[in-house]
Amino acid sequence: MYQAQFMLKLGFNTNSPDQLVFSNTRNNFYLINVPNERMRNVQKRNGLKRITVHGLRHTHCSILFSMGASIKDVQARLGHTDIQTTMNIYAHVTKEEKKDTADKFAKFMEN
Repeated sequence: MYQAQFMLKLGFNTNSPDQLVFSNTRNNFYLINVPNERMRNVQKRNGLKRITVHGLRHTHCSILFSMGASIKDVQARLGHTDIQTTMNIYAHVTKEEKKDTADKFAKFMEN
């Protein structure tokens, strides 16, 4: 909330649907390396596993699929015009899903 109020004082309305997730004090794009540098600092200070900002996008997509979200919902959420982009690039299979698939196959073979 503080950031939104700060930006409003600077004359920028951040309640737009086109609002950037990471914006500088002019409500414009950061230099390409800034978000990852800031994330790396936070991760280092808190002993967290390293992940890039773009890596969060992949993780988000994988979690949506493992929650049972439809491919069309994930496609729309990620803003892809082509569903193949969603499937080819972002549909990572989680460890639980791999194990579940193996268990289902083993059970099928027993019958």
